[in-house]
Formats: sequence, structure tokens, C-alpha cells
Amino acid sequence: MFARITPFKMKPGSRKEAEAIMARVKDQIMGLQGMQHFLCTMNDDGSGYIVSLVSSKDDLEANKPRVKEIWGNFADLLEAQPKPEGFEVVEEWVKETA
Repeated sequence: MFARITPFKMKPGSRKEAEAIMARVKDQIMGLQGMQHFLCTMNDDGSGYIVSLVSSKDDLEANKPRVKEIWGNFADLLEAQPKPEGFEVVEEWVKETA
């Protein structure tokens, strides 16, 4: 499994609009090749991280053009173009609930 971790920074006051766009592109994000898990974090100042888990490095590479297109939906809200990085997942732990 591979992870794409992307730090980003939205312009001040754009969080609600960013959240609305994210809701609109959810199916595109979850439809990416090999997508297993998607997590978006964001502070009040617009800084955050996207963490997505995909099945393989090949999936991670194959998705690059589409991921760039999806980020294009946020172009007017971003302070700078995000720079994603890919990593091999060494451990993945999930706490099971009763």
C-alpha cells in the first residue's frame, strides 16, 4: 500500500468554499485508481494535509494527472500549488470498536 501526503494552504476566509468543492468532487477522489482511504485535515487558518491510501505505487503514479486536475478545482482558493509526496506504507493500525 502507498500513501500520498499533501500539505496545502488555503487563502484566508476560503475554508467553507473549499469544503463545498470537496463535497462536489468526492466521487472523483474516491474513484481514483486503487483508492482505499482519504483523509483531509484543515486548521482555521486554511493550512492542512491530505492523506490518501492507494493499493500500489503503480496506482499512485497512474493517478498523478487526475489528482492535479482535481486540485484545479481549488486553484482560486489556494495560496500555492500543493506538492504531494508518495510513501510506502510501513504500518497501518486501526483501532477496532466494540
